[in-house]
Amino acid sequence: MKINEITVSDVKNYLNITHDEDDTLVRSILFGTRAYIKNYTGLTTENMDLYEELSITLFVLSGEMYDNRLMTVDKISKVNPLVENMLNLHSVNLL
Repeated sequence: MKINEITVSDVKNYLNITHDEDDTLVRSILFGTRAYIKNYTGLTTENMDLYEELSITLFVLSGEMYDNRLMTVDKISKVNPLVENMLNLHSVNLL
């Protein structure tokens, strides 16, 4: 599945959300994860679709954003290793 073909329903299915109350939140998470992947990797929207494995990254990031909606954290947070590896694999804007 191409990253730009993923819908709110796809994300809800991945997150096992069976109600519609969080649709606005899930839509925001979907847009936010796409933007995060685009900004992190430096790929264009069109080029992101060339790497279907980035869809898994989007789903994992969506889960993280849905489960961790707090402003504060009580310990140093670390990036999910799967997400970090997948994004680094496709980054074109590394310094």
